[in-house]
Formats: sequence, structure tokens, C-alpha cells
Amino acid sequence: MARTGDDVALELAQDPLVVALDVGSTASRGGLYDATGRPVRGHQHKVPHAFTVAADGTSVIGPDQVADEIAAILDAVTTGVPVGRVAGVAMDTFASSLVAVDAGGGALTPCFTYADSRSAGEVVALRAELDERALHQRTGTRIHTSYHAPRLRWLRATRPRAVDDAAAFWSLGEHVLNRLVGEPLCGTSTAAWTGLLDRRTGVLDPELLDAAGVAADRISAGLDPSAPAHPEVPSRWPALRGAAWFPVVTDGFASNVGAGATDATVLAAATATSGALRVLLDGPADPLPFGLWSYRVDARRTLLGGALNDVGRAVSWAESTLRLGPDLRAVLAAPPTTATPLVLPYLTGERAPGWVSDARAVMTGLSAATDADSVFRGIVEGVAMTYARVADELGPAAPDVVEVAASGRVTNDHPQWLQVLADVLGRPVTHVTRKRSTARGTALLALDVLAPDVARAPRVTGRTYEPAPAHADHYRERRRQFARVYDEVLLA
Repeated sequence: MARTGDDVALELAQDPLVVALDVGSTASRGGLYDATGRPVRGHQHKVPHAFTVAADGTSVIGPDQVADEIAAILDAVTTGVPVGRVAGVAMDTFASSLVAVDAGGGALTPCFTYADSRSAGEVVALRAELDERALHQRTGTRIHTSYHAPRLRWLRATRPRAVDDAAAFWSLGEHVLNRLVGEPLCGTSTAAWTGLLDRRTGVLDPELLDAAGVAADRISAGLDPSAPAHPEVPSRWPALRGAAWFPVVTDGFASNVGAGATDATVLAAATATSGALRVLLDGPADPLPFGLWSYRVDARRTLLGGALNDVGRAVSWAESTLRLGPDLRAVLAAPPTTATPLVLPYLTGERAPGWVSDARAVMTGLSAATDADSVFRGIVEGVAMTYARVADELGPAAPDVVEVAASGRVTNDHPQWLQVLADVLGRPVTHVTRKRSTARGTALLALDVLAPDVARAPRVTGRTYEPAPAHADHYRERRRQFARVYDEVLLA
């Protein structure tokens, strides 16, 4: 493992140790963390994977494949760790996943990911049947392809045998934990990201369950993340004997914690394959803007924000498809120009704030002089403007924000893009440079239970990017153009 600047040798690590597991869109990862939240050197492991995608909106991954990946990660990170030092195992996964399972916990379907948009027809039908605004105020979620109600209706129509045979509908994390230790431990945030959980009471919404055609006993309402279980651990992992296993949480919740965005003053900008702007609040957000979601994450806190399907995915598409020049840093650091194409980067549909499930990317303003680097710059500017659309709705609902903390793969690989983001948002953006901040957040959530009195290592940050006043008028006009094309093309 590469040195992170704050990692620690196993012999110097402060007990208790925790294993943090992170299932993302492009890989499963895991690592050992000490009581201060520092990664333990040589005890981190990654297994790459990819969603299976298709033009019809398919986005799936094999649930047993991921369980095998996590088992291999546990092999790697616990090797050489003495029995008794690891006090807990915690896991996060990408949010809004669904696996139908039989009575024995066996998967009857692939894992449908947040990006699977094949239930778009059911979204239209449900919006006609239900009062979406009232539903949004109860559950904190819109009717969208990433949530369970339309997806379960679509599954009933397309795979009725699987629905009939299903004893339960689990998240990916529940399936993995059941495979590993025989307990499908679902955390509150994982239940909330189904779109079925009342954000104030923590109870599954009866109207939505009825619309989805599923009984409440087939969906988990979630366990508080502070309440771990102590299952029998397979002999394969002796270092985990006696460890507490925590309910699986969503990567969004863990990412905020890992980036240091743990109260209403810090807005977290996650920049991985997908992305989000989120702020952690005490209690529910009232009133809740219609373009945002608000998820109950534990007994007292909610996460307010909006998610973007295509951040790293859009950047990776450009890197693999376009014949880009050798110096993308210069492309991103250059001042903005009207010659850059305008790009609406919706490769796999839109979530917040417009929730156009079947949206696809739009590019305008190309000329004979447009080259690949200009298209790349346009994609990055388009991504920044999708963040700004979420920020516009967050502002009135989260007035105490004083800092934007950006973390994730795109930010670490292309830090210069944060100048574009700062210019578009019109506010400073601080680079949280620690890699795997989501996994660290998962570790910190477990350590809050296992070692509440131990001081945590500070987050690692780099440069703060200030908005350039000279660019303000350009991006203000650019955003007007983005909104016009969005309305005329995507909403048409």
C-alpha cells in the first residue's frame, strides 16, 4: 500500500482496531484502522469490479461476486493481525441497491444498482397515482428509478417468478453480511435509501409499500448504526474472533463523516464515480426543498442533499473515448472561454435536482475548431454546473454552511478541477486529500461506539480554491445557457 502521510505501522497502532469495508461503483476496498482513525500500513486491499451496463438502462452487478470480493479483502487485511486487537467490522456500500433473495438468503436476481433506469415507465405511472410532494415530505425522496417502489413494480412486470419466490428484498450490503456471518444487518441509512422509510419516524411508509406491491416484512426498516451484532465468525478469519459487526451503512453517510462534514457548517462534495452535495443535520430538514433528498441516518440525524449519477463516470468516459492531450492539468487550469462546448453530462440519467430518470447527455456549441481537450473541459464544466444546481436548492435549507469540503477519486486525480467548481459555485472549496475518505468514515462511525473517548487524527487537507472574480460573469451566463438547454431538450 502507498504511504498516505498519516498511516501507522501495526505495532504502533492504537487499539482497538476496526476493519472498514467499502463497496463502491468501481471496486470493493477494505482496510484496518486504529482507534485514532489512521489506516494501518500494509493492511489495505482493493478488488476492482465494474457494473454490467447496457443501452436500455441496465446497471447491475453480481451480489455473490461482491461477497467473494469482500471475503478476499478480509483475508488480505487480517493476515498477521493478532487475535483480540480487532474490535469491530463495519461496511458501507453504494446506496440504493436491490437484491431479491430466497428463504435461505440466496440471490434470485442480480444486484440492481442506483444507476439502473429500466423502471422509468413505472416512475411515470407512480407519479400519476401518488401525491409525490406529500410523499417527498414523508420519506425525503422523490419517485425515481433509483428507489425501490418503481423498481419493485418493474421487477414484478419483468421477473414475476423472482418476486413470487423472494422471501425478502435486501440491499447489497445485507446480502454480503448474510453470506459472511449469517446476519443481514441493515443500517438506518441503507433502509432510508430505499425511498420507503419515513424520515421522521423511521417506519416504512404504508402507502408506498402498497404501491410497490410488497409487504413490510420483506423489507428491512433498518438498525441504528450504533447497535452492532456479535455473530459467530468463520474460522477463516481468526483475527476477527469476538469482533462486533456493524449494520451496513451507505457510502454517502460514511463519505460525509470521512471528509469531516459532520455538522451543519460543512457541505461535503463527493466526487467519485457518482457524486453528491450533502450536509449532516440534527433532526429532519424542514421545509425540504423538492429537488433534494433527506435521509434518516440514525436516531437523531438526517443527511440533506442531492446525488449526481455521472461525475467520475463522465470523466472516465472522456478519458477512455476521446483522444486527449498529455496535459489535462493545463486544460483545467486555463481560464474559461466561450469556445468550450456546453455539455449536460447525463450519461445515465439525472437524479437531483430535476430527477429526469431517462435523461441522456447533450452537447452543444461544437465547431470545426473544437478538439478533444475542449470537449473534456466542457464535460468538467458541465459536471460543476450539475453540482451548482444542487447547491442552489441547498442554500436556503442549509444556511449555516461555511465550508465546502471536496473528496473522492476525481478530486484526487484532477485537483485542478476544483478551481472550476469554486468558480461555478461562487464559494471556496477545500480539497480533502486523504484517499479512501469514505472507508475512513465507516471506520470512524464504528469507533464512535468502540472508542468514544479516543482523540481522532485530524483530516488531511490540501489547497483551498477561491472563486476567481474575473470568471463570475462567464459562468453566470454559462449556467443560464445550461438551464435553457435543459428545459428545451431534457424536459421536452
